[in-house]
Amino acid sequence: MNEQDEYWMRRTMVLAAKAEAEGEVPVGALVVYQGECVGEGWNRSIGSHDATAHAEIMALRQAGQAIGNYRLLDCTLYVTLEPCMMCAGAMVHSRIRRLVYGAPDAKTGAVDSVLQLLATPGLNHLVAWQSGVLAADCATQLSAFFKRRRAEKKAARKPAAE
Repeated sequence: MNEQDEYWMRRTMVLAAKAEAEGEVPVGALVVYQGECVGEGWNRSIGSHDATAHAEIMALRQAGQAIGNYRLLDCTLYVTLEPCMMCAGAMVHSRIRRLVYGAPDAKTGAVDSVLQLLATPGLNHLVAWQSGVLAADCATQLSAFFKRRRAEKKAARKPAAE
């Protein structure tokens, strides 16, 4: 882990907070090209009614528009949570050079935790990856969100005092 990775990961955590403010699971992502952020995104699946509106997909779309090419050669994708199968596939298709993520995802992680899609033999592009950058901070952001949601649901189920 280097200072640049920590810097960009902290920026993704700010984007994750935007997702949470919109009632979404707090995951943020950004794409860096030649030291500049060219794409950013945060989860928007719930509000947009779009299963593909993950933070990574939103950031990749914006980066493609900024660069003028869907092939994001020499770009690094930063994301607060280990990507799922869909997002890992999008990274391969977009030719992202490097992925850096924070917290592992024991339920749907497709880089290291559940599946290892980026290491699949025969892919037409290999994505280098680094895990665990500010992992504790990223995990805390997610777990605090889910803890609050559980408490809100529990409070909503409680009958009002008479």
